[in-house]
This record gives sequence, structure tokens and C-alpha cells, in this order.
Amino acid sequence: MDVCYNKLFKLLIDKGIKKTDLRILTGISPNTLTKLSKNKYVSMEVLVKICRTLDCDFGDIVEVVKSSEKG
Repeated sequence: MDVCYNKLFKLLIDKGIKKTDLRILTGISPNTLTKLSKNKYVSMEVLVKICRTLDCDFGDIVEVVKSSEKG
């Protein structure tokens, strides 16, 4: 199983927020943003910061998928 953050990036588009703006608003590092872009694992703390910033829940930004389904 892997993670996929396509929901996060769609939500950012819907809200008119750029990835770099999200990084600044949440205080996450550029390396963490790269991990998100590459569908790599990030800490729960990062996910909570993103959810608080975007006023959403985990299911709105990440999904667990089979390796072959990863987008």
C-alpha cells in the first residue's frame, strides 16, 4: 500500500492556493513539500498542519492506494 496526495493538490487548486503558499502557511520545509509531490510518506504532524490550514480532514487530502493505482 502507498499514499497518494492528489486530493490535496486538487483541493489547493479549488481554493486557489499554490504549493509554495501552502508551504509558507503551514511552515513545512521544501523537502516535505517535495515528498508530498512525489507521494512519499510524511509525518502525522505535517498532515495535521495541512488540515488545520485548509480547514479539512485527512480524507480530504490523502488516500491509501495499492501500489499499481498510484497516480
